[in-house]
Amino acid sequence: MRRRLLALVCVSASLLSGCGLMPGDAERSTVTVWLMRHSASQEYLDRFTEDFEREHPALDLDIRVQEWTGIGEKVQKALETDEEGGPDVIEVGNTQVATYAEGDGLLDLTLESMRDWGRDDWLPGLAEPGRWGSQQYGIPWYAANRVVIYRKDLFRQAGVTAPPRTRDEWLALTEKLDTGGHQGIYLAGQDWYTLAGFIWEEGGELAEERDGVWRGALDGPAALRGMDFYRRLQALGDGPVDADEEHPPQADVFARGKVAQIVAVPGLARAIVKQNPGLADQLGYFPVPGRAAGEPGAVFTGGSDLVVPAKTDTREGAVEVVAALTGARWNTDLARTMNYVPNKAELAESVAGEEGVAAMAAGAARGRATPGTPQWAAVEADNPIKEYMTEVLTGADPATAAERAARRITEALAFD
Repeated sequence: MRRRLLALVCVSASLLSGCGLMPGDAERSTVTVWLMRHSASQEYLDRFTEDFEREHPALDLDIRVQEWTGIGEKVQKALETDEEGGPDVIEVGNTQVATYAEGDGLLDLTLESMRDWGRDDWLPGLAEPGRWGSQQYGIPWYAANRVVIYRKDLFRQAGVTAPPRTRDEWLALTEKLDTGGHQGIYLAGQDWYTLAGFIWEEGGELAEERDGVWRGALDGPAALRGMDFYRRLQALGDGPVDADEEHPPQADVFARGKVAQIVAVPGLARAIVKQNPGLADQLGYFPVPGRAAGEPGAVFTGGSDLVVPAKTDTREGAVEVVAALTGARWNTDLARTMNYVPNKAELAESVAGEEGVAAMAAGAARGRATPGTPQWAAVEADNPIKEYMTEVLTGADPATAAERAARRITEALAFD
């Protein structure tokens, strides 16, 4: 479908006895790669392409940058049709893999993952959602997760000399910081990704699969403990109880100078400093604390996986591209270039020099993803978790509100 032959042209039957390839010419294949805008810099892509094509003389790369808006429908169409110029490798969000794998649209990469790529060493928050059943379809590319961004000067003024080691210490120091016109922490009431980490840290789940059926699990004892911790922490600031972290953008709130901490990806610091350059030297980072000293808490891990459409006619070339992009050399290069977390914990040293990314990498070791069902998108579309959080933060009985939210999640996951 996307083949190019380097052949001689028959210019004269009297000069040539036949047409064929000149010595040294060979059949070449083009591997078309869809990557998302801002996932990698153009300089990185140029370097990768030049190096890859030099090491794979029979392959040409055609990297096409895509927009996130509307990408789901575009990917589904590409997987279902056999149009000229379609993708051979696609970058997808780590939680989207199950949706595409369910319809047999992706190539099973389990063998390569186990034999060649060190599947057992991948970050669980990327590796687990890349599986459908027992097969591996999504190959982890990069990760990002939340950390605590804090004001070093406000910590010093409050006599806090080191980041907290446990969640109990985190609560205590946040209460100490919540004074004198400053918020100990700004935590919006509907920041459900942060809540998910607290629930997982307690041993709870957002939803569970039992006998092939997915059910909401917010009403479990462990999940309720996670919500209670969220309630106690959120009360040590003035975050709105009926809005998420983007309404208003928490970077804007932090930049005003009256907030000691937020929970966000380290990259948000750029937006903060842009609005308030005076904070450039005052921002610090630490992993979201866990229950046990010295162990980061569980966090939601976002990021991207690479998948190969089952319809590709350049299977070997596509696999080579995935192997190169997710392998140690180019994966650590991407992490350093874009301030990401590499796909394996053992590669975290590559970003150790960046305080925010190092904190993110430490937390990523205990990263999780949303439930691995294609129907989870239906839950997020009409998110009952947000409503549940607001109800609890405004005084509703947690168990009753959780039971209602869990039932709505069950109903959404049952939709087909």
